[in-house]
Amino acid sequence: MHRIAVLWVEPVVGFDAAIAPTLFGAATGADGNPLYEVVTCGLARGPVATTNGYAMVPAAGPEALATADTVVIPGTRYAPARVHGELDADLAAALATIRPGTRIVSICTGAFVLAAAGLLDGRPATTHWRFADDLRALRPDVVLDENVLFVDDGDLLTSAGLAAGIDLCLHIIRRDHGAAVVNEVARQCVVPPWREGGQAQFIERQVLADPHGHMSTAATRQWALDHLDEPLSIEQLARHAQMSARTFCRRFRDETGQSPGGWVRARRVERARELLETHDLPVDEVARRAGLGSGANLRHHLRRGLGMSPSSYRKVFQGS
Repeated sequence: MHRIAVLWVEPVVGFDAAIAPTLFGAATGADGNPLYEVVTCGLARGPVATTNGYAMVPAAGPEALATADTVVIPGTRYAPARVHGELDADLAAALATIRPGTRIVSICTGAFVLAAAGLLDGRPATTHWRFADDLRALRPDVVLDENVLFVDDGDLLTSAGLAAGIDLCLHIIRRDHGAAVVNEVARQCVVPPWREGGQAQFIERQVLADPHGHMSTAATRQWALDHLDEPLSIEQLARHAQMSARTFCRRFRDETGQSPGGWVRARRVERARELLETHDLPVDEVARRAGLGSGANLRHHLRRGLGMSPSSYRKVFQGS
């Protein structure tokens, strides 16, 4: 039987800690027998503090890692990895007992532990979008993509924040045993066997400060926001800012990190998202008001940027 060790690194995120035992524990074969042996473990056998105000007692100590076929590290606020990109001696020693070829999985900020161990260098990975910049700063060699729910890189798999750990565990069960088994697990746990989209639809974007004062493009950006449903060419925007097109484009990129055209497209998609969240307008009307022209164009941009159709997006955020 495939043996899974779930390592709770203190303080472990309580929600994350339960995902792997629950999902893998629900996977059974046609004969009704379990397909996985799941054991929870800590760096010691005593209670492990969670980030949620309670402690949990693992079934085993770190010795469980040496016999595991898969090791799962749930989200954690373990400071050495989260703040300094390092491991203390006990955790480093425990991870060193994992056999070569063992499948290693992280959920949410568990990726910081894998990164601190050097396991993610040069590898594609993800983590919770809110902490992606922190991980990127600590370990720039990680090929980080915070816009996906999970990354499967063969023997190394990482998930985004919190509930994305469910998506990853279901993906692993599907990869191991096929659709019939994972569909039954999903029914048992009352979750969808496959979820549309990535993290991008949940990321809050912040407006950057204007470094150029009165020579800033800020006023023109605000004007553009008020006229998204109209044609907005670079020439029009530059005239409004009273700059040449070349100067405007250079200053715009300095202030926003984007080209004027890319920024306008992104704002139009955001406007469409706001309309989908708050109104029951037809998709074509949403596209027109957002300046995206047609429903087909809106569908294209949502699929490309968020991995969701307009109807799926509306269902998620309106609950209907």
